[in-house]
Amino acid sequence: MISKNWFGKSVRACGTISLLACGWITAQAQPQAQAKTPAIALIDAADAPQWQTWAQAVGWRVVTFSGAPANIDLRVEALAAAVQDAIQNSGVDAGHVYLAGRGDAAAAVFYTISRVPDLWAAAVALGGSPQAAIDTGRIFTANFTNVPVLWVSAGANDEAFARQLKSAGLNVEWRGAAGVSNGAIFEWLASHRRDEFPAEIDCETNSPSFAHCYWIQMTKFDVNERNDVLPSTRLKGGSGAALDLGAFGWKGDDPGPGVLVSSLPEKFSGPLKIGDRIIALDGKPVENARQYVETMSKIVEEKPIVATVQRGKDRIRVETRIVLPRRDAAITARVEAQYLAEDKEIQIVSRTIKEMRVSIPLHWAMGSKLFWNGLSLEKIDAPGCLVLTVEQELLHTDKCP
Repeated sequence: MISKNWFGKSVRACGTISLLACGWITAQAQPQAQAKTPAIALIDAADAPQWQTWAQAVGWRVVTFSGAPANIDLRVEALAAAVQDAIQNSGVDAGHVYLAGRGDAAAAVFYTISRVPDLWAAAVALGGSPQAAIDTGRIFTANFTNVPVLWVSAGANDEAFARQLKSAGLNVEWRGAAGVSNGAIFEWLASHRRDEFPAEIDCETNSPSFAHCYWIQMTKFDVNERNDVLPSTRLKGGSGAALDLGAFGWKGDDPGPGVLVSSLPEKFSGPLKIGDRIIALDGKPVENARQYVETMSKIVEEKPIVATVQRGKDRIRVETRIVLPRRDAAITARVEAQYLAEDKEIQIVSRTIKEMRVSIPLHWAMGSKLFWNGLSLEKIDAPGCLVLTVEQELLHTDKCP
């Protein structure tokens, strides 16, 4: 978990869970038995060597990207580009690409799915917590509709937290870390397959840069195109308040006392060192990391504060500030669509979208009707790409250029 600027620092894997190779290999998992190869996609490139070992045991590939942009959105875009390149040029199976992350990178798994929901068959988060991603205000449960996430962790309250997230609409399954092998992880992943044209899709975004949803591309937004039928699926996080001590990582499952500083970014110039414990804020004891998170999430204003840091036998007084992140605009765009095979209908409902591109596969074409927000547009006579637009409250359809 990251205390400050979570989506503006390089993710580090802390390796809180060590999965032992168990030799789970089936005919389906061996590349010799199929033309394309399943792959693990990593948002944390530094963790590639360990995943290479696990993936090779089942004949899978590992896909990541070179370099480590500081901004999380740039890392998501870099990973998506690397995956698409691997599919097109390196024999990776587009139906079996699985997103993965460990430790601090577990939160980035949830964030990446919410930004790019349509590349993954499923995902696994080992250790860590999705809380840092939720606190960005950019986690939309709609984007997990076709991407189940397996969260394996050992935190005392993680199972209850996972149930809470599931009841809020997040497609997540939790398992305790004890006794979970890499064989079980890969078997769970392999049981899921990505469909290029799923019959039902649902995506929400607050950014035109992340507006692709399987067979629909949202291309123009308009806040006047409101539709109360589609509420926002944004998960409400905490305030995102953090100590202005520079980006640092801590062990979320450490029993305390205080918060154990477990990682620092390169060229860190702040007052903390790895192994420090933040044991009090303005004289009030901090029991453990979970209490620290709960306390910070309730703070809604920036203010000066004094942190007490335990370093070995010494206690250090650190004067700092509580800072709040810049929040995104509340307005988002959402599209929900389905193909009804029996009725031969493509039904699209959207909010805040003025233009979109819709790709029609061969098995949906030939006589299907297309509806956008309840209005019939035309019969589909051939597969291909259509541009749907709204101009002066009228709907228009054209072939994609």
